[in-house]
Amino acid sequence: MSTALWWIRRDLRLADNQALAAAQAQADHVVPVFVLDPTLLASRYASEKRLAFLYDGLRSLDADLFTRGSRLVVRQGDPADELASLLGEVQATAIVAERDVSPYARKRDEQIARQLPLHLTAGLTVHPLEHGLKEDGRPYTVFTPFSRKWLSLPLPEVIDLLPVPEHISTPKGLASLPLPVDPALPATVPFPAGEAEAQRRLRAFAEGDAAGITRYRDDRNRPDLEGTSRLSPYLRFGMLSARQAVVAARAARRAARRSDACYGSDTWLNELIWREFYLSILHHFPHVRSASFQRQYDRIPWANDEKDFAAWCEGRTGVPIVDSAMRQLAATGWMHNRCRMIVASFLVKDLLIDWRWGERFFMQQLVDGDPAANNGGWQWTAGTGTDAAPYFRVFNPVTQGQKFDPDGLYVRRWVPELADTPAKFIHEPWKLPLSDQHRAGCVIGQDYPAPIVDHAWARDRTLAAYAQAKEAP
Repeated sequence: MSTALWWIRRDLRLADNQALAAAQAQADHVVPVFVLDPTLLASRYASEKRLAFLYDGLRSLDADLFTRGSRLVVRQGDPADELASLLGEVQATAIVAERDVSPYARKRDEQIARQLPLHLTAGLTVHPLEHGLKEDGRPYTVFTPFSRKWLSLPLPEVIDLLPVPEHISTPKGLASLPLPVDPALPATVPFPAGEAEAQRRLRAFAEGDAAGITRYRDDRNRPDLEGTSRLSPYLRFGMLSARQAVVAARAARRAARRSDACYGSDTWLNELIWREFYLSILHHFPHVRSASFQRQYDRIPWANDEKDFAAWCEGRTGVPIVDSAMRQLAATGWMHNRCRMIVASFLVKDLLIDWRWGERFFMQQLVDGDPAANNGGWQWTAGTGTDAAPYFRVFNPVTQGQKFDPDGLYVRRWVPELADTPAKFIHEPWKLPLSDQHRAGCVIGQDYPAPIVDHAWARDRTLAAYAQAKEAP
C-alpha cells in the first residue's frame, strides 16, 4: 500500500484542491501534514492575528478531515527535517504540495526537492504563472496587457472544480503536536476561519439578485458600506480556491439581469486578476520584497520621522479618514482597500516615510496579509512599483474622505471622539469654529489631535524628493 504526504501550506481546503487530488492519485494512503516553521513564526513580518486565523483554520480543516476518516498531522521544526522524518515513519514515496511564489518559499522548496521526493502542483493561481508570459517569454510588468493575456486563456468552469473527497485514507497512530492555542483570534476580528465559512461568504456575496457582487462596482470604494466580498483572508490561506472565486464571478455575470450587475461581476473578476498579477510580479521579480521595482526610487531621501510613524500606526495623525482606517486595522486585522490606498499615500507622500515601513507594519497587523498583494499595493501607491500610480499623484486625504465617506459614518464608528461633529466638518474638524467644537464635545488639540502635517506643504516636499531621486545619476 503506497503512501504520500500532502504538505499543506496555504491551501487549507478540501474542495478544488489540486495538491490533495494529486496526492490521492499517486498513493493509496494520504497523510495531511502541516509543519510549524520556526523561520516563518519568528519573521518580523509575522502577525499574531494572522497566526491565530491560520491556527483556527487548521483546526477547522482537521475537523473536516476527521469526518472523512483522516486527521491532520502537525509537526514543528525545519520543514526538510520534519518531512524527511515523516517519510521514514510511514514509508511514503512522495510529498505533494501547492506551489508558492515568495522568495522564502521558493528557496525552501528548491532545497527540499534536492533531498526529498517533492512534487509541486498548481492551485495558488488560476493559470500557472508560466502561462501568463509575453510571446517572447518575458513576464508582463503592466497590468492591462497582463489582464488581456490572462482573460485569453481558458477560464475554469464548474466542471473543472475538484470535488471534496468522500474519504481520505490515512495511516493511524502517527505522532502529532497540538496546534498552538496562543495567539487566539480576538473577538474583534470579523473573520471566522475555515473552508465552510469561506464557502458561505462566497455564496452570500456572489449568488442571487441581491448579492453584493451586483453592486460591487459602485460600493467597493465606500468604507462606510458593506460593499466588498471580505474574502481576502480566505483566499490568502486557500480556504477558498482562486478557481472557485473566478467561477463564481463568471456565474454571477451570466445570471445578472441588469447591466450594473454585470459591471459588478466584471469589476470583482478584475480584482482577482490583480491578485494574480502581483503574484506573477513577486515570482518573476523577487527583489521587490526589499527594494523598489523601479530602482531609481531607492534613492528617495526619506524623512522617516519615528514620531510621525508612531502617530500613523496608532491612528492619531489628526486626519480623520487616516486615523479611522488605522484604528480599524488595529482592532480587526483588516482594512478597506480604498483606505489602504489613502493611509499608504499619507505615510509615503504626506509624511515622506519609506513605503517599506508601512508594508512591514501592515504585514504585522493584517489577517489577510499576503506578501505579493501587500507589496504590490504599497509600491503602487508609493509610485515605486510596476504599473504604479505616477509619483506625482498624491491623494488628498480630506477630499478622499469627503468623496468615499460622505456622511462620515466610517469616521464616526472608528473615531468616536468625532461622533457629534457636523458632517460638513467631519473630515476636517479643525475648521469647525471653537464654540462648535465645544458643543460637539471634541476640541481639536485637546480631545482629538490637530493634523501632524500640512498637506499642501507635504505634497511639495514629496515631489521635490521624488524628482531628486529621478535626477540622481
